[in-house]
Amino acid sequence: MVESFQIVGLQVLILFVLMAVGFAARKFKILTPEGIKCITELMLYIVTPCLLINAFQKEFDPSLLSGFLISTAAAVVCHLIAIGLGILLIRDKDKARRSVFRFGIVFSNCGYMSLPLQQALLGSEAVFYGASYIAAFNVFLWTYGLGLMCNGKERISLKKAIINPGMLSVIIGLLLFFLSIDLPDIIGKPIEYLSALNTPVPMMIIGYHMANLDFKSVLRSKGEYLMVVARLIIMPLIMLGGLYLVGIRGTLLVSCVISASAPMAAIGTMFASKYDGEAELSASCVAVSTLLSIITMTLIVGLATFVA
Repeated sequence: MVESFQIVGLQVLILFVLMAVGFAARKFKILTPEGIKCITELMLYIVTPCLLINAFQKEFDPSLLSGFLISTAAAVVCHLIAIGLGILLIRDKDKARRSVFRFGIVFSNCGYMSLPLQQALLGSEAVFYGASYIAAFNVFLWTYGLGLMCNGKERISLKKAIINPGMLSVIIGLLLFFLSIDLPDIIGKPIEYLSALNTPVPMMIIGYHMANLDFKSVLRSKGEYLMVVARLIIMPLIMLGGLYLVGIRGTLLVSCVISASAPMAAIGTMFASKYDGEAELSASCVAVSTLLSIITMTLIVGLATFVA
């Protein structure tokens, strides 16, 4: 059991070192706000889609498809439970603050934080299963999540839940998987090389944003405490316990737990900023949950690795 925690802890520590590089890059003004915006868009529109497509470059296997469907179902149920938990726990009278806390409970950083850990700890099969969580994430994000944060300023559309980089890359990857299409090297190799950026670059982005965290101002309200505990401890343990009870083991179990154990999704801050919500509060929640996740992910993912 100790070995399981050591393996996971080492991988999380490596990611933390990469975050420290981003932290230092901001402190020494190597990275600017304009630069980090461009890098973020590079991740969103190029690197992450390449990683997801590359993960589907496998010969069709019914067992992999079965695992993908199970992980998709687990992701959907996990989001639904998180929505209910957010409504139950977060009763802040301020609507904007309430929206941030509920958003934080439901939406994990299953892309930037989970995919690098899945890749480093378990390999491309875990990323394959992690893609299903991202698919479910995007559907809920552009429906429930947008409705939660936009304060009625944006029309909710199922089209947005499907037409986005994450979903489109999963759809393309699934088509390649079902048809057992191996991309030619002239296309496949660049995709493979670009996907390799998914570990260092997002960690540096997170570190960059953490450099602006005012540690004296975080976790000052009941809502923040509840959000952090629910996001980092309750939801991943629900995922772990639920899958374990229905007999799921191995890479599939650990991959799903990694996706569920990630800190609050940074896109919540983007939504809050765009729709004049509590952007500063959201950024603080993202940063502190990311910092604390170094401990919680090590413990919970280590436990999942042991029981799997």
